[in-house]
Amino acid sequence: MNLTHWLYSLSPSPGLLLVIIFAVALCESLAVVGIGIPGVVLLGAAASLAGHQGVPIWLMLFAGTIGAFAGDNLSFWLGRTQRSHVSHWWPLNRHPGWLERGIEFFQRHGSLSVVVGRFIGPMRPFIPLVAGMLSMPTRRFIIVNLLSALVWAPVYLLPGYWLGRSWDELMELPPGAERWLLTLSLSLLALGLLFSWFRYQLSGEGRLHRWLDRRMAHGRWLARGWKALRSPPPEEEFPLASLSLLLTSLIALVGWTTWVLVHDGPLPMDQQIHTLAGMLQHNWLVGTSETLAKIGDALGITVMMAPWLLWLLWARRFAALVHLAGALGLLAVSNTLFKALAGRARPDTPDYLTGSMSYPSAHSSTIVVVVGLTAAFAAQVMPQRYRAYAYWAAILLCVPMALSRLVIGVHWASDLIGGALLGLIVCALTRISYQRHQRRDRDMPPWIWLGAASLILEVARVLFFPPV
Repeated sequence: MNLTHWLYSLSPSPGLLLVIIFAVALCESLAVVGIGIPGVVLLGAAASLAGHQGVPIWLMLFAGTIGAFAGDNLSFWLGRTQRSHVSHWWPLNRHPGWLERGIEFFQRHGSLSVVVGRFIGPMRPFIPLVAGMLSMPTRRFIIVNLLSALVWAPVYLLPGYWLGRSWDELMELPPGAERWLLTLSLSLLALGLLFSWFRYQLSGEGRLHRWLDRRMAHGRWLARGWKALRSPPPEEEFPLASLSLLLTSLIALVGWTTWVLVHDGPLPMDQQIHTLAGMLQHNWLVGTSETLAKIGDALGITVMMAPWLLWLLWARRFAALVHLAGALGLLAVSNTLFKALAGRARPDTPDYLTGSMSYPSAHSSTIVVVVGLTAAFAAQVMPQRYRAYAYWAAILLCVPMALSRLVIGVHWASDLIGGALLGLIVCALTRISYQRHQRRDRDMPPWIWLGAASLILEVARVLFFPPV
């Protein structure tokens, strides 16, 4: 504890910290230079120090966003003006494959690669450079770059900032909370790694998929069932990872719900984690959690999805429209039934939640479905080796939304787990059902404009409407 305070006492001034965050974000995004910058570690440490010193959160996010935006713009300018010399720069002249993979990735995914590449470590310093080399329109690049930087900065900076702001309270955990926190953290990490591994193994390039191919060919009935799974159309892979996710999530939800129903009230871990959450009642953390609550409620999800649903209707993508709307409808019905079955009271019930039960968390299940399906459909147009990044990005977006429910005290921790499992089941069902239609819908929607419309509507919802 004394060592921690001593280290914090050596930290730079708030103004210098903002300069450091700006500089690291810029250098990490800069062509070639970013390869040698341990950006995640440096930004996490600087954000933690900023949080401990009480630097305004908007200033920190502004510094990170502008740094990342400037770094990518500078890389784009270098690619545009030095395109004939780039391949001769060190270390690209010694590793030409790095630039070739960046060019291949950009040619395959266009504007989307600027967003996705920002979150993929090996690709981040090259995509803006390649975009400039291949003459991407400047105006389009600036818009895409700005939107992606606005998302990137919170993802990379907020975890460290929250840790710095809450460090003193975390040093005085309630009895037993350490065990539950460690168990939950390791379980989430292990499940994420296990899913990532299984998802790859069950793809067409995975060893487990090839082993199943060989095994299924030996049995008459097994071979017939395996063939039915893989067609039509024969060139499309059946989402075996989604089938595995459906089965495991369904089993886990049944077991978890049974455990919740057996207990009369919260689980043993719920009380301890609730006590810990009560110790973290900073104005900034409560305010952030309330904002996330608005984003994830019925009105927030409606305005977020409205531009996409309307575009699907206009573009006559009826299969995608029905599946997306059906997923949200199925989720709403399932949450209502589960809440009536469990009849579990909330830790705290504000006026706008009067009459609403606690288990499972509808916020958690809904954000898992929305973000999870987005990641799944984005991953299907990405190279196999990069698909895991889409799912890890989805996890990083879903976790803060779920944890915000603990901070404002309207859910137990076990509610979040039940909600997440329910959301995964709906995601898997939707993905499996949509598999037969995905080939005809491979053309990308105008995601830049639709994303901007969703962002504008969501900001208006947060600023001008109360929670529902």
